[in-house]
Amino acid sequence: MKLSTKGRYGIKAMVDIALEYGNGRLSVNQLAEKQGISVAYLEQLIASLKKAGLVDSARGASGGYTLSRAPELISVGEVLRALEGSTAILECVGVDGTECANVCSCSARPLWLKLQKRIDDVLNTTTIKDMADDYSIQLERKSNETSLS
Repeated sequence: MKLSTKGRYGIKAMVDIALEYGNGRLSVNQLAEKQGISVAYLEQLIASLKKAGLVDSARGASGGYTLSRAPELISVGEVLRALEGSTAILECVGVDGTECANVCSCSARPLWLKLQKRIDDVLNTTTIKDMADDYSIQLERKSNETSLS
């Protein structure tokens, strides 16, 4: 599995939205500025997240984006699958079956399956809230370092 910019920026956008959860909505312009990406590209990502039921939107002066449910109820795996599709490291370990003729005789397949299981475990047990909490701590450390200088 190699993450594209869709997956990387989508996760970061979800974390930014999670940091505002319960305090209102973030506009697409605010999110794009935080991410350093174009509004048009961010709208594509948000459309996929909205289609997957992970983000809600509202139009108007107080419009913007919010999570469709609490950040502790959204896994990183859900977000990546919405943006990237499969999170399989190789086709032969994905959920869509396999095209590999050597699947039953491949000496490396048990290793690939173990790796895939560990990746899936991390993606499915790490929530957007976990990431937002970790990011908040990271920002606090940076702020403390800056104030000590």
